[in-house]
Amino acid sequence: MNALFSRNVAALSPSATLAVSAEAARLKREGVNVVDLGAGEPDFPTPKAVSEAGVRATQAGKTKYAANEGILELRAAIARRLSLLSGGRPVNADNIVVSNGAKQSLMNACFSLFGGREKVLIPTPAWTSYPQIVHLSRATPVEVAGDEEWSLKVSVRDLEREWDDSVKGLIVNSPANPTGAVYTLAELKAVAEWARRKGVWIVADEIYRRIHYGDGVAPSFLDLPDELLERVVLVDGASKAYAMTGWRIGFALASRELAKTMAALQSHTTSGANTMAQWAAPRLPGGAVPHGAAGRRVRRADGRLLPLLPRGRRVQQARAPRDRVLPPAHRRRGAGPGARRGVRRRPLGAPQLRGERRGPQGRGRQAGAGVRAAQLGEGRGEQTESGLVPRRQVDSGSQSPDSGGQTRCQS
Repeated sequence: MNALFSRNVAALSPSATLAVSAEAARLKREGVNVVDLGAGEPDFPTPKAVSEAGVRATQAGKTKYAANEGILELRAAIARRLSLLSGGRPVNADNIVVSNGAKQSLMNACFSLFGGREKVLIPTPAWTSYPQIVHLSRATPVEVAGDEEWSLKVSVRDLEREWDDSVKGLIVNSPANPTGAVYTLAELKAVAEWARRKGVWIVADEIYRRIHYGDGVAPSFLDLPDELLERVVLVDGASKAYAMTGWRIGFALASRELAKTMAALQSHTTSGANTMAQWAAPRLPGGAVPHGAAGRRVRRADGRLLPLLPRGRRVQQARAPRDRVLPPAHRRRGAGPGARRGVRRRPLGAPQLRGERRGPQGRGRQAGAGVRAAQLGEGRGEQTESGLVPRRQVDSGSQSPDSGGQTRCQS
């Protein structure tokens, strides 16, 4: 290390991913036919409607500083998206922090949770930035080799072999970059139960959850019971599934106190994410897919095209949840069987509101938290110890299938 520099960067090295991409670009300029497996760039452009929304936001003067934790409209859309992808499970937008890409969300989480003389387990092969981010937080990254006979995934036995009292965290990336391995729901549950017993924080990088070649989206930690989520930070973003790598929109979902801490850290580093990008971010049902992306597909290594939408999902126009009963004159035409005059229909994936009767989409108990409370900026409602969701178990029928499908993805 150069004696002029701080110990903070003693173990720091440039991003190998960006170095590979830079070398590939140089070779292409020289006329060499190369395939760039460096940066994970989708092979389709940002959806037109998203780009147009960014232009409209700029023209409308939405170019000032945004809220440090992210604009309320985007955080509510993210909450709806996560709820939709996890079987309608309520998610409170007050526990979401929007950042300048998922990489900053990872940095915020690690810097807030880990420190000197502490260790963070990283299943390998892994994305090259994980060890560097852990080093920057003054903790020590510990590589845990994946099993070659098991899609290079790690088991509880592998984690136990590397564990000691100084282990404070575990980074889990599923679907994994660069192996493409996907942990089943049962495997995620086993890892979460182990981490809970050991008092280990899980940083779950699920940026590739939508790019999955099994049935539906890949299983998520958010599909697990809430008692297993008390020490889980879920990280995701718009870069991969929505071809928005340059827009720099990522987010983290965590307990209320940790979300506040990460937001405070971000307020002293970069402040809020790009304002125009936040207004242009995906807004379809639950934020599941961007406008115009229903026909978008991803290309496998064998050339086969696959849809971005989970199998069987239907794209609908999202409507922001309202905090009042609609008058009869505003009842939507074609609301479907069971619709009652004067009672609004909940958007797909939105939680049931306090005082709302059960309808065809009802999922049980009433909930006063979730998207509605977040949109009102109140953050009220029943919370778990982690603050992630209202206290209730996830219906077994709403959990993602234990898909062992694999995806080929680079970052």
